[in-house]
Formats: sequence, C-alpha cells, structure tokens
Amino acid sequence: MSTRCTRREQGRRYRNRQLIDYRRRGIDSVHACMARRRWRHRLGAIREERGSAVLEFIVVGVLVLVPLAYVVISVMTVQAATLASTQAVREAARAFSTSDSVSQGNAAAVTAAQVAFEDQGFTLPKDALLIGCPGGCLEPGSSIDVRLSWGVDLPWLPASLAESRAMTVPIEAVHTAPVDSYRLTLP
Repeated sequence: MSTRCTRREQGRRYRNRQLIDYRRRGIDSVHACMARRRWRHRLGAIREERGSAVLEFIVVGVLVLVPLAYVVISVMTVQAATLASTQAVREAARAFSTSDSVSQGNAAAVTAAQVAFEDQGFTLPKDALLIGCPGGCLEPGSSIDVRLSWGVDLPWLPASLAESRAMTVPIEAVHTAPVDSYRLTLP
C-alpha cells in the first residue's frame, strides 16, 4: 500500500454524488487520503470472501441446526406423552368414580384413557393402566388410585435401537380421585 496520495485524492472526494472538499472542512488531506486507502484495503478483504456464505450456511445447518431440531422434536414428543399420561389418569379416575359398578368402571376408565392418548397421537399400551381402591371400591367417601406406567420411544429411530431401554423415556402418572360422599349406592 502506497503512502503517497495523488493531488486529486488529496483535495476532493465524491461521496453519494456530492463533492466533499476536505480543504474547506479543515481536514488534513493526507490523513483523509490514507483513511480512504485503509478502508479500500479492508473492503478488498471482504470482497475476497464472496460465496463463502453458502458454505457457512450448509456447515452451520448440518452441524448445529439439524441436531437442534432433533432435540426440540424429541422434547416435544416426551412432553406430549407426559400430557397424554396426565390427562389419561385424571379422566380414567373420573370415569371410574362416576360409574355404577366396578366392571363398568374398569371399562369406562380404559376407554377414557384411550381417548386421552389418542388426543395426543399415542396408543395406550396394554396393561399400563392400574386402578386400585385403598378402601372399598365406589363406597361413598372412599378414593380411587389410578397409576399409568409406560415408556415413549424417541422419534426417528430404527426399530432395532428403539427396542432398547436407553432410547425409551419412562413416564409415570398417578392420580387419586375421591368418590362423592353423597353417592347413592344401588343394591
């Protein structure tokens, strides 16, 4: 980079189609010229990087965005499974406590849990729903305990990996529902 500026560069400069006369502004013309040359040199370095943005986007997209998207989708799947489990035990306990008999209550509880799972896009695993009565079942003032224990597989995994316990997130939900104290018991 040359330290000498031509006579034309020293006195005036066009910026945005307006003539800027550095002599009238009181700026030393040599310093103004050198500043312009430094900026030209810096802009030249920027111009040499043309086309590298596409490559950077591909690298960042593959190395950062794809794993980040997988983590977000996995967390959303586990959250949906947790919501389905919570809703299933709550609705199963409510359906059981409002039924007329224990057999009718079991059927209503399983149906309510299946509907809750289908709302979130899951299927209720067989034998995952356990219903217990600490006192007498459906007796006024008693309570009903509903427990759901199952595991949700992480998305987009092959079947060979999904069967291992390391790729399954265990989910448990428990709900206790009271039976109405003024419940009419049928003979």
